[in-house]
Parts: sequence; C-alpha cells; structure tokens
Amino acid sequence: MNIERLCTMANDIAHFFAVEPDSTVGVAGIAEHLRKFWDPRMRKQIIAHLGEGGEGLEPLARDAVAALAQEQRSR
Repeated sequence: MNIERLCTMANDIAHFFAVEPDSTVGVAGIAEHLRKFWDPRMRKQIIAHLGEGGEGLEPLARDAVAALAQEQRSR
C-alpha cells in the first residue's frame, strides 16, 4: 500500500484519540486499533517507514507505531 496513504490513515486515527487528556491512553488506543484492524503487512510497512524517519506521521501516530515496533522487538 502507498505509504502516504498509510500515514494519512494512522494520522486520522490519531486525530480521534487526540482528545484523550492522557496521551499514554491515546497512544495505546491507536496502537490497539492498528493491531486489531490493520493487516499485518500494513503494520510492517508503517513500522519500517518509522524506522526510515517516519515522514508524514504526526506525534501521536508516531508514538503508537513506535509502541508496535517495540512489541515486535519484544517477541
């Protein structure tokens, strides 16, 4: 999938969680959404994109993708 589209989708999810006063809860919610509803190939691609700098990812989305990357490294 086009990485710009994945970034837009991740950022849209982050916009939904941006109203959460505790950013930790917001990041966890975004990561959970990506785990539940994104195809593993999409998650792999966005994690790789973050590893290359993550251009286009907004801060909450970036933090959520970083959390997913950390989970994968922990396995």
